[in-house]
Formats: sequence, structure tokens, C-alpha cells
Amino acid sequence: MTELSFAGRVSRWYEQHARDLPWRRPGVTPWAILVSEVMLQQTPVARVIPAWQAWLEHWPTPAALAASSPAEAIRMWGRLGYPRRALRLHDCATALVERHGGEVPDRLEQLLALPGVGTYTARAVAAFAYGQRHPVVDTNVRRVVCRAVAGEPDAGPTTRPADLVATEELLPADPAAAALASAAIMELGAVVCTARSPRCPACPVESTCAWRASGLPAPAGPTRRPQRYAGTDRQVRGLLLGVLREATGPVPHQRLDQVWADDVQRARALAGLVTDGLVEPVGETSFRLVGDGPPAPVTN
Repeated sequence: MTELSFAGRVSRWYEQHARDLPWRRPGVTPWAILVSEVMLQQTPVARVIPAWQAWLEHWPTPAALAASSPAEAIRMWGRLGYPRRALRLHDCATALVERHGGEVPDRLEQLLALPGVGTYTARAVAAFAYGQRHPVVDTNVRRVVCRAVAGEPDAGPTTRPADLVATEELLPADPAAAALASAAIMELGAVVCTARSPRCPACPVESTCAWRASGLPAPAGPTRRPQRYAGTDRQVRGLLLGVLREATGPVPHQRLDQVWADDVQRARALAGLVTDGLVEPVGETSFRLVGDGPPAPVTN
């Protein structure tokens, strides 16, 4: 199996079977692609689509978002989960206005320098918005490359420098073909070479897959289980944010006390929201979303 044949097979499969996702359609702006990549982190596509569409209707450009308050971004984020991503997008939009005239830059080093934009997101925007040749490596890509090339069942929990190297070696030299291959490998991992129930007969590289050739060995370590949500601090944080998002002004502590019966856990969750910059105290007895109104008075 040559590197080009791997990319070519996956790319041809993608051209016939790729999901029709709105951020993949012609004419989508780099800003819209950046927003989609941030929203898609740890969030299913079906939940992202309506949130992405609503976000871009409200803020079609970085300048539009930068002109709004962080609180408005948190409200618009709604229940998409991991709301700090809303603040990262707001910070990113502000930086785009200040540094790049409100445009998303096409140079990787400039993308990497933006607040809230990490290794994956920067390369994804460079590849999918600008058709550049960069290894775009998420969990799905790592799994495909690990199985098809290295013959291992699992790529581990985090992206390593070696994953970037291994993926880049599979990309064609032509930038446009490489960008297509990057999207194709990611899609293959998302819908065919899945973690728990891979559909090997539908895979375009089944005949040359090293993992399949080795008998589909199971991972050696313990199976990672989905994170529990009910009863966790994440649930309490979400309930507190829900009350604050619906409020038109500061919310008294007594109202927040009704959200969760466990005083210690509730206080811990609220303190975490303040530490994360999502919520700010107003005086000594009330709270609000950060930036939701005039600056909060300084207390000694």
C-alpha cells in the first residue's frame, strides 16, 4: 500500500459517501468553518448543526461577535456543553478584529497564535478553509491511522507529535488533494472505522488494513467508559448557568441555592464558574454572566 493509494482510496470513498454537513458546502467562510470546529469538539454533529446555524445568523463575522458581550456569547451557546468554548470564540473574534482586520488568517502560525485556537483547530481551518496541506488529527483520524497503518486497535487518549508525523506521511503532495484526504480520513473514522462497532466491509482500505490483517485484536488496556453526567459538578454547573442565562440582571444567591440541594457541591460548582471566567459576583450576594452589564463594583 503506497501513501498515495491510501489517500486516493479514502478520498474517492469520501466524494461518494460524505455526509452533507453545512460547513462543508461551497461558499462557507473561514469564520464559519472556525466556529464549526470549535463547536464540534466533544459534541455530536446533530447537536452542533442548529447551534452553528443560529450562531452565524447572529454573528456572521468576527467583528459582529467581538462587538457583543461575553455574556451574549454564553447565552447563545445555550446547552451545547463546555461553555468555556463560547468565551474562547469571543476572545478569538476580538483578536481577529484587533490583529487581522476582522478576517481569519490563512497562515498556520497566525492561526496558532489566536486565543482559544490549538493545534487541531488551527490545522483544520488551514486545511478546510484554505485548502492547505497540514495533518489534521483528531480522535477519529488517530484511530484510522493507528488501525490501518500500524495495525493497533487503539491510538490512546491524546494526540502525540508522532500522530501528526504519521498522518502527514499519508497526505498527497498537492495541497488541495491533501486537504480533501484530511477531511476524508476524519469522515472515515467518524462513520465507518468507529471505536466500538467498525463497519469493515464498508471501508475503502479494508483489503490493506493492518489491523484487519492481524485479526482485529482488542485493546490491551481497560475500555474507556463514557463520562458520567448525572450528579456531577458538570450537571450542577449547567443548572446554575441555565438560571443565569435566563436572567435579565444579577441573580440573588438565594435563587441559585434552589438549583441544587447539596450546599457544598453547589458552592464548589459556582466557584468553578467564577474561576473559569463564565460568571462574576455582583456585590456580596448576587451573580451574573461575565460582562452582563456595567463593570461589577470592586469589593475589598
